[in-house]
Amino acid sequence: MPSIEFVAGWISGALGIIIGHPVDTVKVRLQTQAGYRGIVDCIVKTYKKETILGFFKGMSFPVISVAASNSLMFGIYSNALLYIYGTESKDWKNPSHHLHVFLAGSISGFVQVYFTAPVDLIKVRLQNQTESFKRQAKPGNLQARYHGPVHCAVSIFKAEGIAGLYRGSSALVLRDMPTLGLYFLTYEVLCKWMTNDGETPDSWTMLFAGGCAGTVGWATANPMDVIKSRLQMDGMQGVQYRGIFHCISESIRQEGFRVLCKGLTANSVRAFPVNAVTFLSYEKLLETCR
Repeated sequence: MPSIEFVAGWISGALGIIIGHPVDTVKVRLQTQAGYRGIVDCIVKTYKKETILGFFKGMSFPVISVAASNSLMFGIYSNALLYIYGTESKDWKNPSHHLHVFLAGSISGFVQVYFTAPVDLIKVRLQNQTESFKRQAKPGNLQARYHGPVHCAVSIFKAEGIAGLYRGSSALVLRDMPTLGLYFLTYEVLCKWMTNDGETPDSWTMLFAGGCAGTVGWATANPMDVIKSRLQMDGMQGVQYRGIFHCISESIRQEGFRVLCKGLTANSVRAFPVNAVTFLSYEKLLETCR
């Protein structure tokens, strides 16, 4: 089984995380915390209270772990596609069928959740800490519960067991399976559309197609991303939701259907540059190593 896809996915994922984490922090806070009037208000309040470092909370863990999940995403997708299509390597001169691309992306979205669910849970909880651990003023202040990713993981495991680390994983599956299928399909279709038959897409094409794939993917994923984030934050002070559908109904009842669009602008703004760089670096690494 080809392994270079996993290595290229890891490196490109790390680059994407570094570029997009500040906006991702804003997105997560908009989805899970009240008190913000919008993106600008969230940015201003975060900066005033936590300085620039507030936007990078929880990043050290994703740089390693989310890069690993990106490695799985690209590695599983590439190998699934090659298995379905019956070839040993990707060939731009003989592009895969659209259905095969979507199916391989969906398989990737399903399999990677087993690794990404605990990682994403820890990332979301660390991003929502508006106070530092050392500045904890009152006992039980949930915003200052964790002082790092390891402490966060251990605390959740002690309180809820292994199931606690997979809180929100069902929503993550429902988010990632169709989204990653559409994500890879958008990239492949745009690259093919912008490139002459038999030629390899140039760097600008890869950047644009990757950025569009990220934006389309996150626009599709946003409603379930909101539910996923809320389920992940649930349990820090009692359990509010009984499951995915209860979370959806309660969120809509309390805030209207617009709640499913929370963080959409931030997701879209973050998605284009992050995925443009991710796809370009991934493709160039594959090209260099082959």
